[in-house]
Amino acid sequence: MREVDAVIARRLDSDVPLINRIGGYIVQAGGKRIRPKLVLLFANALGHNKSDRFEMAAVVEFIHTATLLHDDVVDESSLRRGKPTANALFGNAAAVLVGDFLYSRAFQMMVSVQRMRVLDVLADATNVIAEGEVLQLMNMHDPDIAVEQYLRVIRYKTAKLFEASARLGAILADSTPEIEEACAGFGRALGTAFQLIDDALDYSGDTQALGKNVGDDLREGKPTLPLLVAMERGSPEDRALIRHAIQNGEVQGLTEIINIVGRTGALDATREAARAEAESARACLQSLPPSIWRETLLEFCAQSVERSF
Repeated sequence: MREVDAVIARRLDSDVPLINRIGGYIVQAGGKRIRPKLVLLFANALGHNKSDRFEMAAVVEFIHTATLLHDDVVDESSLRRGKPTANALFGNAAAVLVGDFLYSRAFQMMVSVQRMRVLDVLADATNVIAEGEVLQLMNMHDPDIAVEQYLRVIRYKTAKLFEASARLGAILADSTPEIEEACAGFGRALGTAFQLIDDALDYSGDTQALGKNVGDDLREGKPTLPLLVAMERGSPEDRALIRHAIQNGEVQGLTEIINIVGRTGALDATREAARAEAESARACLQSLPPSIWRETLLEFCAQSVERSF
């Protein structure tokens, strides 16, 4: 990861000072860096130790960072990773344009490895992520969406880049199509589990630990799984309260809604769904030879569902 950070610092450099400022601010703000770690872990697990894995790990981090910049503008977020968002500090226009810079820089870096399969996977992932953003926008303030619609947004918006990151490690290692698909399956399931827990934490975490405002999903009118399950299991009064909050993006009743989500077992149901995805991810690793890298990937499965931030 130190090598990846060095690539990020070098590739982030621009003659435009504001790009350096905003790009550096968001990249250095912290985060779990799971996506670049997946590139490295799968490449290492499959015997690939060339330096191009650092470049590709930086690429997926740039793509992820660009999506964060754009997300925060769309969601009007003010806090991420415990710090003010870039749009809160520098304005929406600057945040969007620097996000565009990061996307275009990522594509410059993809070309540098001169492998069409890498370009194919990352171009597809970037397009699917954008589709997921639009799907989520369509679902906003709609309390009647089906769970499958909600999961589709997760697969597109979050899990797709996890999937692409894991797949890249296999591609760099010139793995068989079967191994590549197993790696991609791991990333897809892990990314889904990760987002499910994120959605649960919005009704069970605290602002300081999460690094973002608790209740943001409700304020944005996002009908996530904890709310969908709570509406299904709750009383007519519970359903009416949650429906009204989703439709109007209101957080005045957040405390009561958190109580409903807990009382109906919606948090447990969401965590159980995440555990099922993590188990699917674990099963995908059976195709990989035993190694410390595979053991670390197995640890990721447990950490993704047991985390509290």
